[in-house]
Amino acid sequence: MDFALTEEDEAFRTEARAWLAAHAPAAGEDRRAWERTLGRAGWIGLGWPEDGYGNRTATLTQQVVWAEEYARSGAPARSGHIGEKLLAPTLLAHGTDAQKARFLPPVAAGAELWCQGYSEPGAGSDLAGVRTTAVRDGDTYRITGQKIWTSLAHEADWCFVLARTDPAARRHHGLSFLLVPMDQPGRVEVRPIRQLTGAGDFNEVFFDGARARAAHVVGGEGNGWRVAMSLLGFERGVSTLAQQIGFAGELARVVRTARATGAADDPVVRDALVRLWAELRVMRFNALRTLGGPGDPGAPSVAKLLWAGWHQRLGELAVRVRGAAAGAGPADWTPAAPYALDADQHLFLFSRADTIYGGSDQIQRTIIAERVLGLPRTPEGAA
Repeated sequence: MDFALTEEDEAFRTEARAWLAAHAPAAGEDRRAWERTLGRAGWIGLGWPEDGYGNRTATLTQQVVWAEEYARSGAPARSGHIGEKLLAPTLLAHGTDAQKARFLPPVAAGAELWCQGYSEPGAGSDLAGVRTTAVRDGDTYRITGQKIWTSLAHEADWCFVLARTDPAARRHHGLSFLLVPMDQPGRVEVRPIRQLTGAGDFNEVFFDGARARAAHVVGGEGNGWRVAMSLLGFERGVSTLAQQIGFAGELARVVRTARATGAADDPVVRDALVRLWAELRVMRFNALRTLGGPGDPGAPSVAKLLWAGWHQRLGELAVRVRGAAAGAGPADWTPAAPYALDADQHLFLFSRADTIYGGSDQIQRTIIAERVLGLPRTPEGAA
């Protein structure tokens, strides 16, 4: 696909940049209010069809422009992206008209936030091993089980949950994709997981007989695996290009630090910096190629393998070029904030998880081996 920008695309960029400059809140301001501001202006759901959901529509190149301008603007990290980028495309592909009418307008308005109930203890990247159950009870399901590493569950109004509705079925059979309200005191409990960085955006979620309406099963009972795999295909896309804008800013900061500390005089460090720069360019070209081409079952896995390892190596280099100073606390350290980290320390610590969350490297390689290369599947129970 030709990604050369037209005059209309450049006009769209000018509008997006001006709007973000005028409206982006300062760091630390309420992210939920920011979602509603985005929704009122129609910036949520640019890639959706224009079917009265309250969103603007935009071409693929304009979606790329918006994502990149958003990343460059320094606007807050989105708390509504799970609903916009994961749930909404899944409903558009598999949902009923009633489900679309109920859930898409509040997402577009920034009024309802979502989280993803996939991973479990003992069934992280191996989603076919989920043990959370959903038992039919009249026109509802009773959900019992535990999910883990649930991003933004402490803020979410709803959770899309992969649960087993057929206890006799094995592996990816007998699963269903349910839309579950989080506001069920005594039935849904959220416990934050404190990370190496000191933050707590990941959570454990416990369901103790939580209720979900039978009308809120997406794709029909027993078809959860198909719906869940479809959703994972939406997880990588235009947002990958915006992610790369952030990566480029981090790399530029590491280069500045290397020059300031003299680490850039080391040919090994210079070689590492050049490699990181070149690999980032390759990731961009690969992302553009896959956006415009036919569906490739291995493309999301290839993209994840590329950026996860790249970002970890950048984090390692960020502290290396700092030398001993990388182990010290920030200049404004106070007892009231004993775990304060500077940007390089945060980058190093958080990036340790990059090769695990969102599907571990091992799982991504298995997907590529089986679905792209056609290699034999590993027998169940084998090491």
